[in-house]
Amino acid sequence: MRILGIESSCDETAAAVVEDGRKLLSNVISSSIDLHKAYGGVVPEIAARSHIESILPVIEKALVDAFGAKSQKPKAQSPNKNLSAFSFQLSAGFDPWDQIDAIAVTQGPGLIGSLLIGVLTARTLAIVKNKPLYAVNHVAAHPYALFLTKTSPALSTVYHLPSTAPEFPILALTVSGGHTQLILMKDAKSQKLLGQSGDDAAGEAYDKVAKMLGLPYPGGPELAKLAKKGNSKTFDLPKAKLESPYDFSFSGLKTAVLRTAQKLTGNDYTFPSSKLPKVLDEAQKADIAASFQRTVNETLVETLNKAEVKFQPKTIIISGGVAANEDLRQQASSITKSIGLHPMHIYYPDIKLCTDNAAMIAASAFYQKLSADPYTLEPNPSLSI
Repeated sequence: MRILGIESSCDETAAAVVEDGRKLLSNVISSSIDLHKAYGGVVPEIAARSHIESILPVIEKALVDAFGAKSQKPKAQSPNKNLSAFSFQLSAGFDPWDQIDAIAVTQGPGLIGSLLIGVLTARTLAIVKNKPLYAVNHVAAHPYALFLTKTSPALSTVYHLPSTAPEFPILALTVSGGHTQLILMKDAKSQKLLGQSGDDAAGEAYDKVAKMLGLPYPGGPELAKLAKKGNSKTFDLPKAKLESPYDFSFSGLKTAVLRTAQKLTGNDYTFPSSKLPKVLDEAQKADIAASFQRTVNETLVETLNKAEVKFQPKTIIISGGVAANEDLRQQASSITKSIGLHPMHIYYPDIKLCTDNAAMIAASAFYQKLSADPYTLEPNPSLSI
């Protein structure tokens, strides 16, 4: 079964074709991140406008990459500068839509304007092309990036995929800019939410602390780079203690970083965070970044460890944008060794599949098969598991 996945929950416009939930035939992503850098974060209206420009060319390219042959003849430049121009040739009478068995789209959670573009596009295509439509929770879909075990020989991009699919039961930690969730999967279709962030997600905290330090957006990767130059033991930052052992909270940690930086510069709590980058020296910034990163990752891994002991999974999946963080991977491997779980039983997505993408949407739809009515499906920005 070949499913066309469509993802537009935030600032990436993505489309991918996945066969039988395992084989990646194409994966196309057009990001509007450069448009948001000047504002230090995603601007919803700009993101939505970018989706309008990009979504049809992205879908077309995903179909071409999966089933078509690229042409040597150049095509007119796309109005979206973030999307490379492309052209293609297909055999006479060949329609790539004949190769698609269903369409899957992110219903939520996410930005309402962004979701609306993806959902309406998917609904229209499902009706016009007479294809079944599946609705997908994009946060719950992140672990399914690890179910991809092979790629099409025609795919030019190299992906480092697991040789076999994860073994159940699976403990899945999804850590992204907008969400932090811990899920137990007893099979490919069932997902039980064990815990989640009640305020700032881990990735969001990374971005906000990075902004305090004067780092460019997106701040998470930049903070991780800076942390390598600092001493992670310099500052003893607090970890939230919550009633549920599997929930997360990072807003207090973010505030603690702010107070630490203010005190370090000889100022009180009234000193504006926007002025901190000019009064902190580079060594201080590096130490703050390293201490913050250690605290966030320790919190994630310690919570994961509690769930490991309780539920005894055969496999652990760590996915989402923050899963690309090297320190998080090192801490997770270290703690699982200490409790007897082999590090090879921890699965991380290929770096290109950590952030939002449509491959995970298509793969998730194959297993979940949550049918949707193309005439009535509505985006849900607060969709939960």
